[in-house]
Amino acid sequence: MKSQILKIHKGDIVKVISGKEKGKQAKVIKVLPKENKVVLENLFIVKKYVRSKTQGSQDKRELVNIPSAIDLSKVMIVCKSCSKPTRIGYKIEGDKKYRICKKCGNRI
Repeated sequence: MKSQILKIHKGDIVKVISGKEKGKQAKVIKVLPKENKVVLENLFIVKKYVRSKTQGSQDKRELVNIPSAIDLSKVMIVCKSCSKPTRIGYKIEGDKKYRICKKCGNRI
């Protein structure tokens, strides 16, 4: 699958519109453009066994909670000015390109 430019960036606040965490808001901590997925802070947590870092420990593995990646189509960005989930448009002023809210028209 070809990599594409994503409209959602790291640090954006998004709202989940589908899935078990529907209706919750979270911050984007990682964007995976090749897989078309995002990782959200404190949502979609999975348990994973990892090998222990210390050498002399009796327990070989430990259980760790990590956030799982979800598809980009299941989230919508939340506008900072109108506080609503919205689609994103672009506006070009001079030589700079800005993301804008489709509902209120302000910069995101």
